Amino acid sequence: MDKRNLSDLFRERLKTLVHRSGENHSAFAATIGIDRSALSQLLSGANTRLPRAETLATLAVEHNVSLDWLLGLSQDEGLTGDIRASLEIEEGYGRDGDTLLAKWHAEAAGTKIRYVPAGIPDLLRTDALIEYEVGISNKSLESQVDETQYRIDYTRRPETDMEVCMPRHTLEIFARGLGVWSGFPDRERRAQLLHMARLLDDLYPTLRLFLYDGRLRYSVPYTIFGPYRAAIYVGDLYLVLNATQPIQTLARHFDNLIRAAEVNPHETAAFARRLAKFHNAPVVDET
Repeated sequence: MDKRNLSDLFRERLKTLVHRSGENHSAFAATIGIDRSALSQLLSGANTRLPRAETLATLAVEHNVSLDWLLGLSQDEGLTGDIRASLEIEEGYGRDGDTLLAKWHAEAAGTKIRYVPAGIPDLLRTDALIEYEVGISNKSLESQVDETQYRIDYTRRPETDMEVCMPRHTLEIFARGLGVWSGFPDRERRAQLLHMARLLDDLYPTLRLFLYDGRLRYSVPYTIFGPYRAAIYVGDLYLVLNATQPIQTLARHFDNLIRAAEVNPHETAAFARRLAKFHNAPVVDET
């Protein structure tokens, strides 16, 4: 990061801490072991100076933020005051069945969520598909249903901005009942596609689904929660990236998937309905 950009970002975060403390400049300066004139210099835009290392460390400890956040290396304040690891491994479900995904979505409210699913996007699944997929995995049916409903409710919030990008052939394989969906009945597959189409129409433009050619592009499943973190899905675990640079790198990767999209968000509902027409089981589309 350019030195001036770094100092500008530090100054803005220092101003945030001063305002949050409710103290005057003299009192705030005293908490971090400097005098008021030194604090005034740090708050002014006249130079690109950063405080000494011991002042930075004291500032982080006294005001419960991370050095990474102060220096713009992370968007996560790290409320413990420790330097947060740039890579962590987290279990997907807590002891009570609560998911970290719900927590991360809540923290990123008002920012853009970017999502590459492992299969059919969670919030677009019918209860029948959830039950089927739970039957071939070790996940809890109740927690999966609750997670899906939470995602739908979250997406209906006016401040939500979510982009989903997935291979077109995933939907085509599902429609034909191949792979992991070989035991999922024709009727239920068609109902799933029509359910997806209805939700895509209902949630657009808050939710935008792009379909790319999976033969030309590849991606592991992951979610980017605004500027705060990215979580790469590896089964029941997540590799969680907290540092700014890798989050931005994944965001660029996501943008490249979107550029390669063959079916754009205003077309995906119609695409799902066309796939459903290839099945003979009589399912009524309520739209």
